Amino acid sequence: MITTVNWIEKEAALAALLERAETLSAQPLNQGFEAEVLQIHSDQERFVLKIWSKESKPDVGAQYHLLKILHERGIAVSRPIGWGIDSAGDQVLLTTFDGTPIEKVNDKTTTEVAGLLSRLHEVDVSKLGEAAGLIPKYDFLNYFFPGASEFPDLYDTAVSLIPLTHMKQDQIIHGDFHSNNILENNGRYTVIDWTNGQFGDPRYDFAWTYILQKIYLLQSRAEAFRSAYLSDKAIPSEELEAFEALACLRWILLSRRNGVPKRSGTAERVKQLIHNNPFLKERKFSDFST
Repeated sequence: MITTVNWIEKEAALAALLERAETLSAQPLNQGFEAEVLQIHSDQERFVLKIWSKESKPDVGAQYHLLKILHERGIAVSRPIGWGIDSAGDQVLLTTFDGTPIEKVNDKTTTEVAGLLSRLHEVDVSKLGEAAGLIPKYDFLNYFFPGASEFPDLYDTAVSLIPLTHMKQDQIIHGDFHSNNILENNGRYTVIDWTNGQFGDPRYDFAWTYILQKIYLLQSRAEAFRSAYLSDKAIPSEELEAFEALACLRWILLSRRNGVPKRSGTAERVKQLIHNNPFLKERKFSDFST
């Protein structure tokens, strides 16, 4: 598998791996919406090969550089080994294997996960130098609300909210930080899936994570996460409520396109979030029922 890839950029570890390619085997891992994922392993080592063979065609080179930047600064990410183009013309990324998704969430886990996000948002970008130019930055509305103009109820509300946030896209964010993108291995946590990694506003990054937890997890866990994160990063209430409103709107947009899971009680939780948010409670939204 890895011998048929045209490796555009690679670490020294990849050369050694290619020399013993005949000893390697591959097996599928949990597949995402965007890519095929394989575990590449020998008797002593394991790696993850992600292949963007589906509709999504992100900038994998930018993702590789972002992982290098974060790994070198001690952020809990997989170490990138190389990226390139396979024989089918699809982009691929090879990283270390860092465990499996968290199975048991408790108070300790919740606090540690909040700390992972907080430490990411503390990366001193002023010290990145030329490396900062390798990290993408996008227009917030176009990136996180693609095609939203087809739904005036969502689009108009989002447009009205953005000025209230005083948005600053000057820190590194993950863009889709949730429990399925956090691995655990012998008590060590690693954040994966950096497809949406970019320069953005940490307040939105936090709000998106918190809203997902409010929708899918125990409410006590969501509030514990919120408390742990905000103990390090104070956010004024009105700004936070505006970002939470944006996160709700994005979830509704994805829901209308069948891009988010829907379970028993999901719709009621979303309705409650809308009712409790001062920027949304007077508005009417539909099409997010289970």
